Amino acid sequence: MFGKSFTLFKLFGFKVRMDISWLIIAVLITWTLATGIFPRYYKNLSPMIYWWMGAAGALGLFFSIVFHEFFHSLVARHYGLPMEGITLFIFGGVAEMSEEPENAKTEFLMAIAGPLSSVALGIIFYGIAMAGVVMGWPKPVQGIFGYLSYLNLLLAAFNLLPAFPLDGGRVLRSALWKWKGSLRRATRTAANIGSLFGTLLIILGVANVLFGNFIGGIWWFLIGMFLRFAARSSYRQVLIQKAMEGTPVSNIMSKNPVTVPPSLTIGELVENYIYKYHFKMFPILENDKLVGCITTRQVKEVPREEWGFRRVGDIASHCSPENAISPEYDAVKALGLMSRTGNSRIMVVKNGQLMGIISSKDLLSYISLKMDLEGG
Repeated sequence: MFGKSFTLFKLFGFKVRMDISWLIIAVLITWTLATGIFPRYYKNLSPMIYWWMGAAGALGLFFSIVFHEFFHSLVARHYGLPMEGITLFIFGGVAEMSEEPENAKTEFLMAIAGPLSSVALGIIFYGIAMAGVVMGWPKPVQGIFGYLSYLNLLLAAFNLLPAFPLDGGRVLRSALWKWKGSLRRATRTAANIGSLFGTLLIILGVANVLFGNFIGGIWWFLIGMFLRFAARSSYRQVLIQKAMEGTPVSNIMSKNPVTVPPSLTIGELVENYIYKYHFKMFPILENDKLVGCITTRQVKEVPREEWGFRRVGDIASHCSPENAISPEYDAVKALGLMSRTGNSRIMVVKNGQLMGIISSKDLLSYISLKMDLEGG
């Protein structure tokens, strides 16, 4: 879903990241507020004040989105769902969850937490704005808090639209899931409705462009395209998870993986293994015993001139939980682990012995074959 992003800070264990695309919306929001909205409602202020108000409004939007997504993440964590963090991107923000909720109740509570938090924040900002009126605060300060109040209520209302994967669409999915007893069928129905909403927004965008509102029309068009894409992707994700549900990695793993000895030089590793097999991680075996693993990240840390004499055993690391799982490990969780860590290959280990390697390619081949045979 995202392009390049960077971590801003950590909040209660959640990483808050910003996709580069969010900088675009931040600039557009600042410009729109400073040159359009605030001058329209607060007359005769200097251009500099309008720009300060615009910047404060954009920062308030940033805070409001993080606040909204943070409450999604808190509820998800409470119910044991692994959360990768919160990422801000061009259309807002998302709490990144690598697994689906276990039941309809969890889905509902997690989905409704965001809009309720936005309503609460909107009321708080409204109270501050009213206090500012009573206490005679400067008009720009009153304006900023009034705008943030309206913004959060609008954020809650938009997210409650029954357009999956918006929060309202997830609430709808939870109701359908409870009624139909099937996450797959509920997701398909909710995703179709979300895709329909996306189509309507695309039509609205085209109509706005034809009637002269070019900028507004482009935004409606892009949001509609995003909704259609996100709805279809979310349904596809559920199909993938259902295809692997209950399957241990031992059923999918490669049982005769390529391994390397600790005596191998870095140069030999690069030429004879990395360039040949195109893997980013290799298990290290000594006398048929797993003694560690070596990754391309570790190789890159060794100066090029040392590749000829430095050996794999010199820079090898012990197998961390990110690189090693048991044969009974659920394939769905293995896919989530790969997504969180960025590792495309994970060792399957039992009692210190290497049983095999599970890769993203193995998982995708299994998913493709099972969906082809069983339909989806």
